[in-house]
Amino acid sequence: MAPKSQKQKSSGDRKNSKRSKPKPILPESEEAETLNMESMGHPEIYPLVLTTQTQEIFNCRIDEDVTDEQPYKLIKKEDIFADFQNRAAVSDFYPVRKVIQEYPGDELLVVYDKDFRYGLNFYLIGTEEGKENYLNPPEIAEEQEDYKEHIIEDLYVYRPPVSKPWVSLGSEKEIEEESVKESTKQITYMISRKRSKFGAPIKFSDQNASSIKDAYIECTAYPDRNFTLKQLEKDVGMQVVPKVKDTSTQTRWTYPKNATTQYYPREFSEEEKEIFGQSKTLSDFLNNVSISVEIALQQNEIMNPFVDDWKCLAEEESTFGDKTDTHLKEYQSFTDLHNLTEKMVTSVSWHPTIYGLIAVSVAVRLSLEERVHFSGKLLLQPSLILFWSFSDPIHPQLMLESPDDIFCFKFCPSDPNIIAGGCINGQIVMWDITAHADRIENIKTGGSRSKKATLKPMFLLEPDSNKEATYIRHCAVSSIENGHKKVITDIHWLPDTFEINRMGSVFENRSGICCQLVTCSADCTICFWDIRPQKALTPQSVEKKKEENIEIPFDVPSTFLHLDLSWKPLTKIRLSKGETNLDHCPTKLSLSEDNLCKSQDKVLLAQSKTVKAGEMNPYYNLEGGLANHLKPIEDFCTKFFVGTEEGGVIYTDWKMERDSETGRLMAKKPVNLYTVHDGAVHTVQRSPFYKDIVLTIGGWNVAIWKEGVTTGPLLQSSCAPKKYTAGHWSLTRPGVFYIGREDGYIDIWDLLEKTHEPAQSQNICITMITYIKPWTFSAKQQFIAIADYYGTLHILEIPWTLSHPSTNEVSSMNYYFEREVKHLEYIEQRKKIRDQEKKEMELELEKKKTKTYQKSKEQLEAELKRDYESYLELEKTTLINLGFLKVTEKMSFMDL
Repeated sequence: MAPKSQKQKSSGDRKNSKRSKPKPILPESEEAETLNMESMGHPEIYPLVLTTQTQEIFNCRIDEDVTDEQPYKLIKKEDIFADFQNRAAVSDFYPVRKVIQEYPGDELLVVYDKDFRYGLNFYLIGTEEGKENYLNPPEIAEEQEDYKEHIIEDLYVYRPPVSKPWVSLGSEKEIEEESVKESTKQITYMISRKRSKFGAPIKFSDQNASSIKDAYIECTAYPDRNFTLKQLEKDVGMQVVPKVKDTSTQTRWTYPKNATTQYYPREFSEEEKEIFGQSKTLSDFLNNVSISVEIALQQNEIMNPFVDDWKCLAEEESTFGDKTDTHLKEYQSFTDLHNLTEKMVTSVSWHPTIYGLIAVSVAVRLSLEERVHFSGKLLLQPSLILFWSFSDPIHPQLMLESPDDIFCFKFCPSDPNIIAGGCINGQIVMWDITAHADRIENIKTGGSRSKKATLKPMFLLEPDSNKEATYIRHCAVSSIENGHKKVITDIHWLPDTFEINRMGSVFENRSGICCQLVTCSADCTICFWDIRPQKALTPQSVEKKKEENIEIPFDVPSTFLHLDLSWKPLTKIRLSKGETNLDHCPTKLSLSEDNLCKSQDKVLLAQSKTVKAGEMNPYYNLEGGLANHLKPIEDFCTKFFVGTEEGGVIYTDWKMERDSETGRLMAKKPVNLYTVHDGAVHTVQRSPFYKDIVLTIGGWNVAIWKEGVTTGPLLQSSCAPKKYTAGHWSLTRPGVFYIGREDGYIDIWDLLEKTHEPAQSQNICITMITYIKPWTFSAKQQFIAIADYYGTLHILEIPWTLSHPSTNEVSSMNYYFEREVKHLEYIEQRKKIRDQEKKEMELELEKKKTKTYQKSKEQLEAELKRDYESYLELEKTTLINLGFLKVTEKMSFMDL
């Protein structure tokens, strides 16, 4: 039976202590067998049930004498023998009397079994060794640790193989039996010719085979019974089987035969032509058929009638629903094995010109409170941007150092050796890796760089350079006091076609290169930066600059020395919420002139010209463009989209205006504000195919916007099962975009297939996806980089169906967007109509109320009287139908 609780035992003992019957006395052998725990691996333990009375006798009361801190009690052997004399078989120690008698010591150890591990509330340790092990447990922790350290070395010991003599088991006979030997004798032919005829001239001529006798011999095939063999058994073994193709013809060619046939055309005579030309039936036939023939000829001109419709249909359908080639395929992965700290990937960018090279920024996975707590340790760890290559997935090729963790960075479109990044502390960092360009340059195959890349990786390094990565220090960092106060969440280079001033007005770019940046931060500001000096340097400042260059380390370029620790933003924009003093907190932005699908041929052409002409890098002489006159650009769109932490999407203008009261420069009010997302917006990106289509992702849903449409989004998805964390448009298909989730899955949306849910979902990793960046490697191969929260960068190959657009996909998506715009306009019109109808109904109700109030007292009394008479009539008919009134009563009722 299962043991009872302590309270139940104590109450039972108090009531029935005097009336309890003596326990049956078992033989000693049976008691030992029933009480010993040898089957559980503890032969020294004997479970016991100690009642409340026994606990009081031996001073081992539960929760008083025996507690969780000290769950044992030492009881003298003499006291137990005294209890045997007083209570005999009623004693709780009676079942283990033999163990107590044979015990060598004077004190026995009784332990309180709180969890009923051995079935009862106490147990007795019956050996002196077991008591010592319980009271003084052996300390073997250190020995076990030493053993664990050396156990791996003992397990994995290399033992070279030892050669053994050959032992025959009779396989030689089987090999001889299976071997094939030639049984027939070979026939040898010898053909000879006279030596005088060697090298004699030979003259070939044509002759008629049928005119000369024996000139043509026909060799027909026939079966010979003398050489007919019946195959009884055949033993064949093969490794490679060639492809066999069977063909057949309509005729049966029994034997070859030379034959020729000559035809001559069949024509009508002149008499027949005249007869048919004057025939009425022929003219009627031609008149009836001429219309259908003309239609057939026109159709042949419009479309190709020889095209196989089924094959074209199969090609079109192969881009949709083909489950065998729609999943992303794992190509390669990168993890920084040398850095032992736990870091996550914050931003990813493919190198604009070098194929197979990708840059990744990493940050420590800590919250704000943890960063403050471990700030001293974080200063000792470098904050890096790692350059990975397909040729070496273990060692990073370059490491860009920064003062703090980088959360966003971008390559310069004019020169990919210039990199700008945003830190968590609000500073902007600039790098110049021109000195290391030879290390990361791709191999030139002798042709021009504008040729299409092959499927083989073009990024190769020398074996010695792969061993140690190169650390590159930053060459400029912005001012802490005048920059952002919180983490920079997004950064973009302004195109080289224009530049802006402090007022936000747009002018032609005087330098001809990208010289301005735009950033947004969690401190509710959007800043525009200019990397050129604000004023031309005087000769004295040049001398000071040269003197300062002496103190700069030799490995740091002086390209942006004039910006270091003194760089200030050109202008700041704060997005106000209107009546309140609070501002919107921007997280991502997308400019109107931001072309994400920009071709790299322009960059490559500019670089090749610079190399050929031997000119100096334009970024080394940024002062030269200051003397040029600024030419304003008219009719330039200065509006852009901004995503906020509250889940809003703002369409605003970066131009500044002066306040009429204070005269200060202030940002304009937002043109439109939409609250669509239920979480912070982390993706605001324009379509590579449509400049006015913008994708926003935040929280648990997705939205697609059209610039100029103020009524709302064209597409708004429902809530996803997991939170979205990253997203990006496809570079080659206008209707496809990728979204990463917090559970490691990636949702692939195909608007041509489905618009209400993802076309497919695929698991990439076990943790949150932090960044997605696709890249076109060649016309036949595309990759997508997916970064996760654990610091691993996954490179996956995009299948054919997701990388190659179908026929007329661009026009189909354009038609879809136009249809959604018309749908929004229709909804807006219906809303106005409903509002107008609602107002008219409210006016009619008000008129009715006023009419009732304007009625006179006599009219109201007449209406009440009519209602009362109709009620009496209804009551009369009801009583007659029920049989409670008769006709006479009816008359009297009417009289009443």
